[in-house]
Amino acid sequence: MAASSAAVGSRPNRAVLLTVTCLGQFMVLLDNTIVGAALPDMRHRLHTQLTGLQWIVDAYVLLVAMLLLSGGVFADRFGRKRVYLSGVAVFTVASVLCSLAPSVGWLVAGRVVQGIGAAALAPASLALLAAAHPVPQERVKAIGLWAGLSGIGLAAGPVAGGVLTEAFGWPAVFLVNLPIGVALLLVGLRCLEEGRNPSAPPIDVPGTVLSALGVGALTYALIEGGARGWTAPVILGGFTAAALLLGAFAAVEARRSAPMLPLRLFRQRLFTVSNTAMVVVGFALMGSSFFFSQFFVYVQGSSVLRAGLQTLPTSLAMVVVSPYAGRLAARYGFRIVVTTGLALAGPGLLALGLVHADTGYGNVWWRLAVVGTGFALTLSPLTGAAVQAVGPQEGGLASGISSTARQIGAVLGVAVLGAVVRARQSGGASFGTGLNSAFTTAGAVTLATAVFTGLWLTASKPAGGSAAPQRTTNPDATDSDAVTAV
Repeated sequence: MAASSAAVGSRPNRAVLLTVTCLGQFMVLLDNTIVGAALPDMRHRLHTQLTGLQWIVDAYVLLVAMLLLSGGVFADRFGRKRVYLSGVAVFTVASVLCSLAPSVGWLVAGRVVQGIGAAALAPASLALLAAAHPVPQERVKAIGLWAGLSGIGLAAGPVAGGVLTEAFGWPAVFLVNLPIGVALLLVGLRCLEEGRNPSAPPIDVPGTVLSALGVGALTYALIEGGARGWTAPVILGGFTAAALLLGAFAAVEARRSAPMLPLRLFRQRLFTVSNTAMVVVGFALMGSSFFFSQFFVYVQGSSVLRAGLQTLPTSLAMVVVSPYAGRLAARYGFRIVVTTGLALAGPGLLALGLVHADTGYGNVWWRLAVVGTGFALTLSPLTGAAVQAVGPQEGGLASGISSTARQIGAVLGVAVLGAVVRARQSGGASFGTGLNSAFTTAGAVTLATAVFTGLWLTASKPAGGSAAPQRTTNPDATDSDAVTAV
């Protein structure tokens, strides 16, 4: 045991651990933005419409959202190395299945499996890293490196997606995960040390199942409502099922001794306001970015490669600005930084609602950069606010809930803004006009949330003057929100 502990704490093994965990999270984050660049080619080659593209994105995000909290508990109970490598294996195999998908239905199924792998991989990677750095200051530095290095995947996605899709077609954006996944499995099996938390809470199976089914039914109704008609029996049934399932979820969680979502946390105003705002951030950011490449390809006539490059300002701005958001919150307080971010992102989206086929790129890129900058200022402070609202022992749980809130918002954003586009098209408007309405809707919701946070989000600063240490005080925490997206 002593030898094992020494091995884990040694500098060479810590370097390998950091490399393996960063590369795994890099693969997950790369998948977020690389798929967006390939959507126009998927639409063409798979002969699908907007609804099919929505499912390709939302099938993945939905599974991540619903299983992320359980993934952290799995890692603590059954072994962080085991769950991490299992997540890598599932994600890699699913990526290959996605690349071989002959139809939208098969691709959506592959994306579901990919989401399961990501929901295990992401929290387990951070749990491994946190457990190997028991000293708080060392842990903060390691997680900072993990967030920064793996976050490069966000910026690399649009460019890599454009290049691979242009050269080989959309299946290549999934096959790029194969060599990364195989390398992680080979190195991880040999070099990672196992660890678990014997006192981890039991897995909340009823809560996980009910939440997945409830949000899934709501997503189905929102995506398919535009195509089938909002009064169609199956759509009304979907909304009804969602209400019943989510109501049952709330009832079950209120009665369980160890729920996946302790409802008592929402009695804290700071916790409720920060997570509500995080849902909106996911809604507006993911819902609008879903259409970025499609705007450049279908409205402005760009190639897939050029469109991937043209969408880069948003992700680049997020990668550059995100590391400073926590520091700004520590200095000026949550309310000022979050509200400023939303007040930037909202007008940026409204400005995107004014672009058209003849708008030069010189008058488009800055709008994308403003959106990325604004949302980058919100993510870390909102998670920090949620963590500060709870006790020290629940910091990992609060951070996971914050990340889940963002993912749920992303699911709804793709569904709702897609419904806005389809509704405009059904009324005779062009696809470009529909996109303008979607961006305007996202901007209006974001601005309204800026007013909400300005009034209700606490003005206090993170305890101790820095958000980062508080988010990692628990070595068993699974804070998958240390980077801007999963």
